[in-house]
Amino acid sequence: MAKIIDGKAIAKSIREKIRDEVYQLKQKYSSFNPRLAIVQVGNREDSTAYVRQKEQAAKEVGIDFILQKKDDSIATDELLRLVHELNYDPSINGILVQLPLPEHIDEKCIVEAIDPKKDVDGLLNHSRFHAYNIGRLAKRNCDPLFLPCTPKGIIELLNQTGIMISSKRAVVVGRSDIVGFPIFTLLSKRNATVTLCHSKTANLPEIVKTAEILVAAIGKAEFIKGDWISPGAVVIDVGTNSIKDSTKKSGFRWVGDVEFSSASAVASHITPVPGGVGPMTVAMLLQNTVEGAKRFLKESNEQLGLAPNEFDLYGQYKAKVSLSVIERLKSRKNGKYVVVTGITPTPLGEGKSTTTVGIAQALGAHLGKLSFACVRQPSQGPTFGIKGGAAGGGYAQVIPMDEFNLHLTGDIHAVTAANNLLAAAIDTRMFHENTQTDKALFNRLCPAKNGVRAFAPVMLKRLQKLGIDKTDPNDLTPEEIIKFVRLDIDPETITWQRVIDTNDRFLRRITIGQNSTEKGQTRSTGFDISVASECMAVLALSTSLEDLRERLGRMVVATNKAGDSSITADDLGIGGALTVLMKDAIKPNLMQTLEGTPVFVHAGPFANIAHGNSSILADKVALKLAGVECDAEGNPMEGCEEGYVITEAGFGADIGMEKFFNIKCRLSGLVPDCVVMVSTVRALKMHGGGPEVTPGSPLHETYLSENLDLLEKGCVNLVKHIKNAKKYGLPVVIAINTFT
Repeated sequence: MAKIIDGKAIAKSIREKIRDEVYQLKQKYSSFNPRLAIVQVGNREDSTAYVRQKEQAAKEVGIDFILQKKDDSIATDELLRLVHELNYDPSINGILVQLPLPEHIDEKCIVEAIDPKKDVDGLLNHSRFHAYNIGRLAKRNCDPLFLPCTPKGIIELLNQTGIMISSKRAVVVGRSDIVGFPIFTLLSKRNATVTLCHSKTANLPEIVKTAEILVAAIGKAEFIKGDWISPGAVVIDVGTNSIKDSTKKSGFRWVGDVEFSSASAVASHITPVPGGVGPMTVAMLLQNTVEGAKRFLKESNEQLGLAPNEFDLYGQYKAKVSLSVIERLKSRKNGKYVVVTGITPTPLGEGKSTTTVGIAQALGAHLGKLSFACVRQPSQGPTFGIKGGAAGGGYAQVIPMDEFNLHLTGDIHAVTAANNLLAAAIDTRMFHENTQTDKALFNRLCPAKNGVRAFAPVMLKRLQKLGIDKTDPNDLTPEEIIKFVRLDIDPETITWQRVIDTNDRFLRRITIGQNSTEKGQTRSTGFDISVASECMAVLALSTSLEDLRERLGRMVVATNKAGDSSITADDLGIGGALTVLMKDAIKPNLMQTLEGTPVFVHAGPFANIAHGNSSILADKVALKLAGVECDAEGNPMEGCEEGYVITEAGFGADIGMEKFFNIKCRLSGLVPDCVVMVSTVRALKMHGGGPEVTPGSPLHETYLSENLDLLEKGCVNLVKHIKNAKKYGLPVVIAINTFT
């Protein structure tokens, strides 16, 4: 009599191991949280039962279960969108579409849309293994991302029973993509000699008789008889068929593809139906989901780790990265943080950007470390001037350099639009205050809609600033209305100018308001270059979209005529509009170097009038992407190490580096690990008393020939910068940039 292979008991043991592994990984890595999503369409009773079984099993082992249940009237396109959303969601590790689907839905299209990295397979004949994984399974020296659940369960049953597969003669009856072909391949890969049969195979009983291992998956009740089976064979019955049985309360009973009563008399081992292969399928589904979560954790530590919904492509070479990355990876230990600065430069620049890119390339492309460069976005003005572009130089460049130096993704244009909207709001407010009564202004600012007046949230902030503790417009006294509606801006104190991202000296001083419709209200003002806008500095210093909104609203543009109150963007009611214009600009831009390493290009405030550093957010995103998951003791995940973020501080160290420490680091809470100080022989000679270096003029012979005396004298400048940097308690590395 055959030994019963108890699939229920073995599956229970596997589920307990999975539960223990999930618990241990959750304790070790706070971000580890495997999640399985199942999509069910309609209310078929059998599908609902299968889904409920998977849900219960998932929850028992600590896997989060998400059920996306849709009405059976859903269209293919809508269901496809849902699958894509699950593909893009980095928190989902396994996706299963419960089959069969309604007839009007393209089942193949839906199943093939599942990301192979999340295709954890389904239950018995109610799923279809992804073609990508089937293809990898079929190749001799290649493994699929996931093994199909039922065939994987069969191999596990054989292993748990202690049955050797190598050198055995195996016969598989059934050739489906779900069981037959995959188990044929898995047995072959384990060195069995396998014959694949089906219902049309000639002399099937004689072929089955040769089997030492028999897998029956043909889908016909009790199709294989006991006298077909070789004595001592191992029989794995995958079939699940119902036959009428009046003795049962349900009126039927479940049987397999093998006639159990006769087969168990000759086989050495046999799986029962039910209670054999079925429970293993669910256990393997859970195991695949956990494997998917472990793989994602490891891959996201080794690679960039961006999910498809965490970036938006701008053409072929640029992307905007979502700030949600910071929240998703909040449990990670940051990568190493290196700031690149330079000695007091000549007007020609000493190559901080080139060095920044070069270090990132050396670490990433040559030493195999994960590294990110973080640089400022250059203004178009200097690009078309004497200084030229700022993409680096030689073999250390950001590419494509034309897109880097010109429009990129439009951030500077967004800054320009926001700045000029605020400038327009200032002049418009003065125009209306000079031409309208208090009542007309109040009606314009707070109009009655359907007989009801209401303050906007930004107006309530202004009332608080004025010391008026009222929320109903109808409660304001005439004196309070005057204080509310009249900013009373002093034109002589306006500090806010319009901007344009082009060098145009004739716009530096202009007169506005000369059209007849402005009623003679002219004013002398001018244009600055766009990156000199305070909006750019705010963009670089903001730590979130909410923070951007608050900072934009607090910008001071003028004072009132009494001189006792500053006028802010929120006083003008324009803070929200500025934020809307810059809502995409707050996302860091991702590009690459000449050698293919990643570069974040974001924000470009000047160091002489602002703080001269790229954005806090770009550095934060890069540090999380370069970071690693650590256990409770702070030890990096096995096989992973922290990457590097190389960020550039603009201008010389006396401006850019000190503002990096005193402003950027204080606001962000980030602490660098090292300072790289860039110098050149040319700059050292100039500081040693060499002739003036003038843009547009040929270099003096002094800079083209050896002069050790000037070089030695100029090192005083370098030494002073080193001392300043070391006051912050950081090691300093000197980079001597050469020009070829």
